[in-house]
Amino acid sequence: MSYSLKLRNLYFTRFAFAVLWVGLMFATATKHVEPTALLTVLLVLYPLFDAGAVLWQIRANPEKNRAKMSELLSIVVSILVAIALGISSSISLAAVLTVWGVWAIIAGIPQLITAIRNRAAGGQVAQMLSGGISVFAGAGFLTQGIAGQTMMTGPAGYALLGAIFFLISAIRLSLKLRKG
Repeated sequence: MSYSLKLRNLYFTRFAFAVLWVGLMFATATKHVEPTALLTVLLVLYPLFDAGAVLWQIRANPEKNRAKMSELLSIVVSILVAIALGISSSISLAAVLTVWGVWAIIAGIPQLITAIRNRAAGGQVAQMLSGGISVFAGAGFLTQGIAGQTMMTGPAGYALLGAIFFLISAIRLSLKLRKG
């Protein structure tokens, strides 16, 4: 199976997971202004899934000798963020927004670098945009968290946008694979 096909399948999987997660977040976050057990589980689950997906992407890449530092950094950051989100959700939703914002900024940079490196596989323009937008959205969440805001639908909307970018990348890769 080619790397492009593996990436396409991963992107469809990431899209499906994100849409499900967003639905659960919107259903949960709109009802609460304080952290709940379900909200904490959802918050921790998202970066853990992200770390697993990036690990799978590293293992699926046929270029074994290429630099993987940006992906490995992404995995470590996602795991640390899962822990930080678990801790911050026991404090306040403003603390959660702050952590989410820092994560979006830090995760956006390696995503952008990885997408640029993977551009030969195809379907990476949406991933490049997603990485860039992540940095700007993260700054917004960070600002909201520091200001004491507690609306968690912002991270859900952010994840929905990310899901759309994964869907676009998967469709572009599908078209590329059909031509090949």
